[in-house]
Amino acid sequence: MSTHPTDVRVVAERLAFSLADGRTLFSDLTLGFGRERTGLTGANGTGKSTLVRLLAGEVRPSAGSVVRAGTLGYLPQDFQVRADQPLAAVLGIADRLARVERVLAGHASADELDSIGGDWDLRERAEAVLARLGLSHLSLDRPVLNVSGGEATRVALAGVLLAEPDFLLLDEPTNNLDAAGREALYAFVEGWTGGLLAVSHDRGLLRRMERIVDLTPGGARVYGGGYELYRAQRAAEAEAAARELASAESTLRRAKREAQQMRERQDRRDGCGKRLAAAGGIPKIMLGMMKERAEGTGARVRETGARLVEDGRARLDAARERVDEQARLALDLPSAAVPAGKTVVELEGVTYAHPGAASAVVDGVSLRITGPERVAIVGRNGSGKTTLLRLITGELRPDAGTVRLGPPAEEVAFFDQHTRRLRDDASVLENYRAANPDVDETAARHALARFLFEGDAVHQPAGSLSGGQRLRAALACALNGWHPPRLLLLDEPTNHLDLDSLEALEQVLRGYDGALLVVSHDAAFLREIGIDRRIDLG
Repeated sequence: MSTHPTDVRVVAERLAFSLADGRTLFSDLTLGFGRERTGLTGANGTGKSTLVRLLAGEVRPSAGSVVRAGTLGYLPQDFQVRADQPLAAVLGIADRLARVERVLAGHASADELDSIGGDWDLRERAEAVLARLGLSHLSLDRPVLNVSGGEATRVALAGVLLAEPDFLLLDEPTNNLDAAGREALYAFVEGWTGGLLAVSHDRGLLRRMERIVDLTPGGARVYGGGYELYRAQRAAEAEAAARELASAESTLRRAKREAQQMRERQDRRDGCGKRLAAAGGIPKIMLGMMKERAEGTGARVRETGARLVEDGRARLDAARERVDEQARLALDLPSAAVPAGKTVVELEGVTYAHPGAASAVVDGVSLRITGPERVAIVGRNGSGKTTLLRLITGELRPDAGTVRLGPPAEEVAFFDQHTRRLRDDASVLENYRAANPDVDETAARHALARFLFEGDAVHQPAGSLSGGQRLRAALACALNGWHPPRLLLLDEPTNHLDLDSLEALEQVLRGYDGALLVVSHDAAFLREIGIDRRIDLG
């Protein structure tokens, strides 16, 4: 392991970046990162991945600059590899390794011999880095198609580490990792002595950070002291925001009352003046002056009242912006009414092999869920977890064994990490009614309002929704809001959620009392939703 220089830093100075459509992600952003481990959080769409790419020098800022001291290693979220490549190519050392082997075999030219440099032990160093990430079982000539997505992610990280960087930039590094892969990455992070910035919503990884930077549309907030202190500070801010919202609502109501009272008093004064004028006895010049003064006073009263109400509304709007969407997503779902002794789903000896595969991905699986149980399916990547869910929904038919559902198919709902069951070209309302055809439009609107889609928001196309909005729309369709399903199937639901959306999902699921079958590698998520038991597919 290399030793890192003392002066390891990446500094963004007055950084700005605008998208091709003119939307500004951030402006005048100044942040500094040194040898500490920093977690970068924020709602989807705030520009976390873009910021990391700017720091890595992958894209140019619209304004501002990035100062780097030390060498950087960057692992993007969407790195691309070819399935037929050997792992040595993913590590970025295939050509150098082949050159060393030609030299050792006596088949190299003089130029190749001279170019070896410090690569004589390249294979050993590569194998050591793989072992450090829990991949000692992989050979360098193994094709990418023969490793899982999580293993490929760790191999790509090993390639970054082989360059011995001083500062690491990691973008959602745990997204495709199974439980064993996550633990291996956590162990690596804990032992890393250089600088590190990780974009992540994985609370297991964030708990290993020394500070948190939260990126928002208004800029960035830095929280020292690690993840737990960050959550405590965020909770305190949320409570303060809720108090401010209640106070702003009260102030607006008071402003409206005061404006009304001012108008009523002025109307009474105007009425009195008119009666005096009608009674006669007041010179015309005096009546003219009184009328002019009354009109001026009335205008000032109206202006004052309007200003009070306008100020109250502005304060209320500002307070609403501070209240987290997650905090307002407080659902009281109707009961799914699943009797405690009723069999919800039963599998006996279920076996399934993908077409053309040499072996079964699901092999002789038997399980039973009774009543409102909460069951997690766990196991390494490629062990057949998602396939098992597809067999339960009837999307796939088993090669052997039986699948029996207790509730009818319309009382079984499926929610996946990509919310693929939402049609992008259909509105939120249209998606909801397609998933719940027995619900009329009025009832559908009421149900969607529970998920914060109110008024014209129900007409937004699903393809235009943010990550958090898409989550709410998919949850609304799956959970109905009026007649929740008796069985809810979840396939890696947390993979692409920001922290607030993740906590909103947990909150909704805690309020659901039907049977739950979930595939997830996120231990914190499984703990938060109260899993009763786990089924390990190996």
